[in-house]
Amino acid sequence: MGGQAGTTVDVTVGGEFLDDQPQLVFSDKRMSVAAQTSPAGAPISGKFRVTIPADCPAGLYEARLLTRLGISSSRVFCVGDLSELVQQPGSTTVAAAMPLSVNSVCNSQMTARSIDHFRFEAAAGTRYVIVCESRSIESRLDPVLVLANASGQDLIVERQRGLIDFTAKVSGSHIIKVHELTYKGGAGYYYRLAVRQLAPDQPLPVLASIRPVRSFSWPPTGLAEVAAVTEHQPESSAGVVQPITLPCDVQGSFATAADTDVFEFTAKKGEVWWVEVASERLGRPADPAVVIQRVAGEPGQEQFVDVAEFSDIPSPLKPSSNGYSYDGPPYDGGSADPLGRFEAPEDGRYQLRLTDLFGGTRTDPANVYRLVIRQSAPDFALCAWGLHMELRNGDRNALSKPLALRGGITTALEVIALRRDGFAGEIELSIAGLPEGVSASGLRIPAGQNRGMVLITADQNAPRSFAFAQLSGVAKIGAAEVRRPGRIAAMSWPVVDAWSEIPSPRLLDDLAISVSGSEYAPLSIAPRERSVYEVVAGQKLTIPLVQTRRSEFSGGILQLRTLGAGFEQQPQFDVSLTAETSEAVLDTAALKVAPGDYQVAFYGSAVARYSYDPQGVLQALQSVEAAKQSRQAAAAAVEQLTQDLAGAAAENRAAAKQALLQAQAALKAADASVAAAEAKHKAAADAAVPKDTAEIIVSEPISIRVVPAEAK
Repeated sequence: MGGQAGTTVDVTVGGEFLDDQPQLVFSDKRMSVAAQTSPAGAPISGKFRVTIPADCPAGLYEARLLTRLGISSSRVFCVGDLSELVQQPGSTTVAAAMPLSVNSVCNSQMTARSIDHFRFEAAAGTRYVIVCESRSIESRLDPVLVLANASGQDLIVERQRGLIDFTAKVSGSHIIKVHELTYKGGAGYYYRLAVRQLAPDQPLPVLASIRPVRSFSWPPTGLAEVAAVTEHQPESSAGVVQPITLPCDVQGSFATAADTDVFEFTAKKGEVWWVEVASERLGRPADPAVVIQRVAGEPGQEQFVDVAEFSDIPSPLKPSSNGYSYDGPPYDGGSADPLGRFEAPEDGRYQLRLTDLFGGTRTDPANVYRLVIRQSAPDFALCAWGLHMELRNGDRNALSKPLALRGGITTALEVIALRRDGFAGEIELSIAGLPEGVSASGLRIPAGQNRGMVLITADQNAPRSFAFAQLSGVAKIGAAEVRRPGRIAAMSWPVVDAWSEIPSPRLLDDLAISVSGSEYAPLSIAPRERSVYEVVAGQKLTIPLVQTRRSEFSGGILQLRTLGAGFEQQPQFDVSLTAETSEAVLDTAALKVAPGDYQVAFYGSAVARYSYDPQGVLQALQSVEAAKQSRQAAAAAVEQLTQDLAGAAAENRAAAKQALLQAQAALKAADASVAAAEAKHKAAADAAVPKDTAEIIVSEPISIRVVPAEAK
């Protein structure tokens, strides 16, 4: 799952629906990739040699496979500064513990229903840190990390952090035990186990981690990388008040159980300040809460009056009830971090009390936070994900699917905006850097709203291509036009049954889009004319649609809903799945659409009959025929050489016999080639048997202009 900067490592990749020779692609082009080869020089499917340059920064990088179907979903690849090892098989007992050098990391896969064992040599009085990376690198593993003595007797057990920081009391061998909390294992339960030696006063290493979806709103634009002020951390913070001057930027931590940090400042009546805290969005298991109190009275006789209280940042949209079900968006764009507006009711002293609502019994200096108090700086942050809807056959894997486009398809990204410090303006959305033959149409996020759509369309004849694109939003804030990047959310793993497993969403580092060049969308819907459709406000608009069907469907009706601000209350309407044309009728009076320019699209779900790689079946059949012809030629050669041997003169019999043996060996090899080709053809034919697949059908974008009635 990773490698050391300045080295070359061998990587094995597996997955579903992969070609014989997929291509490994990294988000950082500095990493070079070559296929591993057999002794004969042929590429080995799914095995690669990755060279990491010495100047590659430590961190996480996105790795994907580029296949016939397009780009795959992503896995993270770790780059670090420690030497890398690979776990030895069978290291599940103290006696078979794998040796592990200090200042090294071992790439491991959890053995199901077992405990993995590692052994390292420690020196008395020396500080060591043992780290088990798992959830932070997209693994399904919830690790239990145990430090034991040389005979395997447990010394320290850690079930929450995946980290043990200790100073060795004796010199000699120590055992590290790792197991999954419920003893699960397998390909999805990988981990990286590192042992580092640290100086007594050296801070713990900061490890890279995938970012939760809720962190898309952090940091605010222009925030310094390092805070200007550090929170005081006495052994007990009780009664300690730290003076600050507004505006301020403070770095601190909920280091001790029930830790409450108090900051005091002065403010004048009517001053407005925005208070924002990040801790959960930094990946910490914290729930910060802020209370601001006015300090009245003389020193020693102060009275404290609550004037403001801030808790969670609400989600821009009401999320689904279990993070995946179909009663709302699948991702929660809110956070347990606070963000709120404080207006001083009068001149005087104020205290801000910051605490972790989950920290009553927890002592962990790693639970850091960042406190920012600033004057109003209206702004916004964007996050997007694939359009989410209930599918008739219950395909719950839709959200983990990548943007691997087929010819003629239109797909939609749902975009949400977290508005900061009172910003309520309109936001225009766009995507740049698209592959050849792909276009994007930005559906704006209207003023005062939090949701918009971006439609991505691949032309029917778009060539096979791949690119890293950039989603962004543009808005007018004051007199300035500002552009902000959009982050992309996805599920780390397909969710087969949302009620029996906890979904694992995260932010991607990039927006990868591909066009397969080998498959087409089962159904394309487009307006008959690609011009702007004009309608007088208060009247009905009929839009003729053209349907291009390339697949068989279960059922004959497609129920369509409408995307696009101003038109989303349009009633659902039906179109025939077997018709070549249809129409949509929009009633601007019933919808109360104001004059202006709009973009809409129609979308619904259908169950299509999908055949996987039918061209591959034909190619496999051709390989069978070619192998049989080769076999016939080999059999004819054996027959001829058998006759030659029977009639050969005595002095030529040895050579004739040798030629026959070689021909028989060639026939045997030809028989094996025929058997292999037939097996490959059968596997391809079995895979190509048509199956029901859930398809989200989205029309191409349609431009509408609503003109005032008096203009006509």
